[in-house]
Amino acid sequence: MEEHKHINYFPSLESIREAAAVIKEVALVTPLTDAIRYSKQYDATVLLKREDLQRVRSYKIRGAFTKISSLSAEQLAKGVVCASAGNHAQGVAFACYHLQVHGTIYMPSVTPKQKIEQTQMFGGAYITIVLEGDTFDDASKAAIRTCEEEGKTFVHPFDDPKTIEGQGTIGLEIFKQSDLAIDYIFVAIGGGGLASGLCGAMKALSPKTKIIGVEPMGAPSMSTSIKAGKNTEIYNIDKFVDGAAVQKVGALNFEICKAYLSDMITVPEGLVCQTILDLYNRDAIVVEPAGALTLAALEAYKEQIQGKNVVCIISGSNNDITRTAEIKERALLYAELKHYFIVRFPQRAGALKQFVVDILGPYDDITHFEYSKKSSRENASAVVGIELKEQADLAPLIKRMKAHGFFGDYLNDKPDLFQFLV
Repeated sequence: MEEHKHINYFPSLESIREAAAVIKEVALVTPLTDAIRYSKQYDATVLLKREDLQRVRSYKIRGAFTKISSLSAEQLAKGVVCASAGNHAQGVAFACYHLQVHGTIYMPSVTPKQKIEQTQMFGGAYITIVLEGDTFDDASKAAIRTCEEEGKTFVHPFDDPKTIEGQGTIGLEIFKQSDLAIDYIFVAIGGGGLASGLCGAMKALSPKTKIIGVEPMGAPSMSTSIKAGKNTEIYNIDKFVDGAAVQKVGALNFEICKAYLSDMITVPEGLVCQTILDLYNRDAIVVEPAGALTLAALEAYKEQIQGKNVVCIISGSNNDITRTAEIKERALLYAELKHYFIVRFPQRAGALKQFVVDILGPYDDITHFEYSKKSSRENASAVVGIELKEQADLAPLIKRMKAHGFFGDYLNDKPDLFQFLV
């Protein structure tokens, strides 16, 4: 193999094995399980690496513990700092409690209470949570400033050799756990720490394995950077897949992924949502949006993976139940079964009844209705959301609206207006 394709840093198999020895006291060896439904669906052997069953419900404990354990006694005495709104914060908190090191964890002020409480639970008296700013970037800048002012060590969520080596231990486990030669591994990419570590492990142990990076369509930072040939910051990202939505990937991670990933793919957020619902309803598996990315990517590779041995890394299960309504909504919109309209109602008694009887199909369901009567107008507009049973029901519905004079506008394809509804 070409010597690391002229990149500045590449995780060695020896360093990843050293990380595995370090983390064995805190990180579980998570199971590699058969995904029977997906195997049948794609005529392949699909295996799930269940990092959602990890102690902090994601793989992040691996990198966080490896990094903090590598620090000198002097560094540990001064304490560590991180910035995170989710899984990395919980991994750092767990590591601080176990190693009895004080950590300061910066989180955006808009972080859900559940995530704050979960992080505090893992860290106990060994951590201090500071809510700073409205975004992750605000929290990160404050965390780095504290490190500079107080001489503390910043524990980066992905752009650090020790973090990368810790995440790479997943590759060691997959190799040991599978009796089959692995043809493909699908891995979610946010900043790129897990993918980078996986490249290090698998290029040494199983160089023929194709590693496919998966990003949400609304936050294609690695895809954009690889296409541009340089690490590129993107703006206005969709943060829905919060575990894999960063504006800029790590410098080390970009170089490794650019050189060693076999392919990159982006997956629509709506498809991710449908995958979350399917896993819950049909497989009794709870995943967060980032944890569903890899399985959502299989459809695009159905021809390539047929008859192959495939591993999908389920990266985490820290999903807030309050997001369920939004997840269902996005899934229905992606499936083209949920549609929003401006409907013009004549201001006369019986207009709504006529709409329900003459316009709606037998299986159409009103799920959203906003209307305000204006007495001086001949017609008044309502915003109406309608759920269909089949995609093909949309065209006849619009035809009936227009024929009876109810149609005002279709909102699904107007993002400036649509953002106020979803």
